[in-house]
Amino acid sequence: MKYPFFLLLIFISVFGFSQKSKIDFKSIEKSIKDPKSPYPHDRLVFKYKGIPKSLDSIEAQYLYYGRNFQKNKVSTSDDDFKGLTEAFKNNNSDDCIRLGKILYDKDPTNLDVILILLRAYDSKKDISNFTHHLAQLRLLTDAIKNSGDGKTEKTAYNVNSVGDEYIFLNLLNVGQDYTRSTKTLRDGVMDIWEKENSKIYIKVLYLDL
Repeated sequence: MKYPFFLLLIFISVFGFSQKSKIDFKSIEKSIKDPKSPYPHDRLVFKYKGIPKSLDSIEAQYLYYGRNFQKNKVSTSDDDFKGLTEAFKNNNSDDCIRLGKILYDKDPTNLDVILILLRAYDSKKDISNFTHHLAQLRLLTDAIKNSGDGKTEKTAYNVNSVGDEYIFLNLLNVGQDYTRSTKTLRDGVMDIWEKENSKIYIKVLYLDL
């Protein structure tokens, strides 16, 4: 699906200066499932839903990439998600909010759902909910930004899904003037977005297979 560009200027702060840390997916999987670890999933989600700005960059990383190891994820093939996208296409903000809240409760770090909720709250001039979900989206996209620099295959940005990839590309202002080539990997696919002498490497993860 196509995503609106109305948030791009707001997201400039997402791409500030921050230290990148190497991702240990095995450690993330183990930690989010262990209630005694520093990063159990339930505690991270509780903070994320309540005060997203209270999470640091490591917690954001465990929260975002930990979604790969959760069972109750919303899929783009689910009927409920298709209903949400239909409401979005029809500019039905009330249905977007009603259906989006249900899917958000089930899968709170789903960027597709959050972005649709943001668009709906923006159209309703609901500043409180808009600001809250915006902080969540910034937190999660920061986790992607800190996963690499996108300049080489080894330092590619890592995203959980193709939907997340296109949301992130919008934030990078990568448009139709870029061409994409794809390389299949054992644990995902590597997309190379190229324009003239510029290349951006983004790895779409398949960690739950």
